[in-house]
Amino acid sequence: MIQIRQFPYRPHDYETEKASNSYLMSLIAAIAGLPLPIVNLLATLFFYLSNRKGTYFVRWHCTQALVSQVFLLGTNSVGFWWTVSVFMGDVDFTNQYMGYMVTLVLFNLAEFAATIYTAIQTRKGIHVEWWFYGNLTHLICPAK
Repeated sequence: MIQIRQFPYRPHDYETEKASNSYLMSLIAAIAGLPLPIVNLLATLFFYLSNRKGTYFVRWHCTQALVSQVFLLGTNSVGFWWTVSVFMGDVDFTNQYMGYMVTLVLFNLAEFAATIYTAIQTRKGIHVEWWFYGNLTHLICPAK
């Protein structure tokens, strides 16, 4: 899921701190707005917007954090609204629902662990690319 790659240059300390904070922003937002999946995305989006003119290292990691939150929003929103429908009595509690929720919890735990690991490694100046998200980030955030 995670690959450590060489970055085109050695980032300075202020860059590694900002890049690391882009991942920490989503963790803090997750704790603050746990039942609402949009809170993580909004917090990461605001951090991305405030750093989009930063150095390439900072922009790249802010973009990767944002891309991961966009995908997480989709899966968590389905789970959130499906759960609301089950509690309201509109939909039955089925094996499909239970399977989706177990998968969703595992996916969120994996993303949470990967985010913590990436924040720590990025703070050390190590460039970490997530599987799938890293490739999308290269397409969205080219080196200038």
